[in-house]
Amino acid sequence: MTVAGVLACTALTGCGGGGPAPGALAPLPKGSAPPSSSAPASGSASAPASAPGPDSASASAPGPDSATASASPKKPPTMAPGPAGRTPVFERRATGGGAAGRSAEKVVALTFDADMTADQGPRAASGERFDNPDLVALLRRSKVPATVFMTGRWAEEYPAQAKAIGADPLFEVANHSYSHHAFSSPCYGLPVVEKSAMTADVERAFTAFRKAGVRNVVPYFRFPGGCYDDAALRALAPANVTAVQWDVVSGDAFATDADAVARQVLDGVRPGSLVVMHCTRSAAPATEAAVRRIVPELRARGYRFVKVSELMEDGGGR
Repeated sequence: MTVAGVLACTALTGCGGGGPAPGALAPLPKGSAPPSSSAPASGSASAPASAPGPDSASASAPGPDSATASASPKKPPTMAPGPAGRTPVFERRATGGGAAGRSAEKVVALTFDADMTADQGPRAASGERFDNPDLVALLRRSKVPATVFMTGRWAEEYPAQAKAIGADPLFEVANHSYSHHAFSSPCYGLPVVEKSAMTADVERAFTAFRKAGVRNVVPYFRFPGGCYDDAALRALAPANVTAVQWDVVSGDAFATDADAVARQVLDGVRPGSLVVMHCTRSAAPATEAAVRRIVPELRARGYRFVKVSELMEDGGGR
């Protein structure tokens, strides 16, 4: 099934770090191919927001970022394909260009990778937690819009949570592959997806979202480990997604010092920044505590939290 088809079905049917470590939750390298500098283009498909989720009363109440959370559903922006049809790459809102005044707007997108590799089922069955419901609840209480880059395997393991996240208009769900295997090598010891199987892996994740009843799905993709090269951008072109990287690495992977994670984010954020974090308790145990400090501090500095779709809209990119 194509990405457009999966997104359409979703509309009908209803969570980088300090040092490299297996699992690609460490600081993540940029690919060897330069990101496309194309201006955003209209997305090929989108899923409308659904009925409120379990915590929707909190999520939908007026708050500092409620305009973002409650905006009426519309087609998410994407970037135009790169040279020779390569998958375009978005890292942050450009500091120059874009709509008048938008490039200097004090907005920031917090993104959370819901990581789970295809072979971690036995670890989950034995009690290891790859989810972080307390973090999601904190974002809801704080009324912080966010983009969750979810693996298909995570959606299969935690279908009720995946559905609830997708049903909440505060959030949008993007693709982090099905397997969380690498799309280029080396990549923190991750198994590697064959070039011929890359599009199928991405589409399998979209299918897993559909089966779990996930809505608010956007046609964005984050490479596992952040690892990609020119061959991967070419191979993934049929998936019709915009690859989303970041300009601020939180350092939350395997971190136990929440203050250090918060300082790294607060020191790195600039207008238009895109922050990579994680919502897996076993691999990023300090994230919730770090977010408790990050959110009020950035708001005190005048920042507004947005989802990736808003950051990309009318703002150019790099």
